[in-house]
Amino acid sequence: MRRLGYRFTDKALLDLALSHRSVGSKNNERLEFLGDSIVNYLMAEALFKQFPSCREGDLSRMRAQLVKGKTLAEIAMEFELGDFLHLGPGEMKSGGHRRESILADAVEALIGAMFLDGGMDVCREHVGRWYQSRLQSITVQGAVKDAKTRLQELLQSRKQSLPHYELQTISGSDHQQEFTIECQIKHLKQGFTGVAGNRREAEQLAAQAALDILQPTQ
Repeated sequence: MRRLGYRFTDKALLDLALSHRSVGSKNNERLEFLGDSIVNYLMAEALFKQFPSCREGDLSRMRAQLVKGKTLAEIAMEFELGDFLHLGPGEMKSGGHRRESILADAVEALIGAMFLDGGMDVCREHVGRWYQSRLQSITVQGAVKDAKTRLQELLQSRKQSLPHYELQTISGSDHQQEFTIECQIKHLKQGFTGVAGNRREAEQLAAQAALDILQPTQ
């Protein structure tokens, strides 16, 4: 994995980071959990230094843009990471090496593995390099608020109850699940549904469906 710019001392960590849960119990989920926290911290630290007069809300929105699944998947594609993933037969057949959520999770797992292998300073150096162009181009104005944030702020401005997100169903196989979330708003009689491959994205889609009704012209 020369494209990463980092040589692992413990090759088993690299192998584990590239192993999707579809291969069995020895997979990258725990490393993904660790890497998620680390990349959030590193981007928060970088933005804090880069925007010394920025308010907390703007910093949070910029960080969310940098660490969201789509951005992580783009980084994975730049490394052609899909070619190196270890996937179960079913996931291989369904094109899992190109699936955005799997690619994003693998990047987080690699960051977690890098932390365990080399420490935080190593992570800061290499992840900073991966994100260099994105950090250079990000602006406060360009960090668009996500649908859940916009819905919450709209309801607060109208002094109305905040939305509640309820998981309706999880369908599909273990490695290709589909989440159905309903966004419930107390003063409205209807629920708003979002369906996606992970709970976070499904909630965003449900929130956007509510916004489309509450703000039809925007």
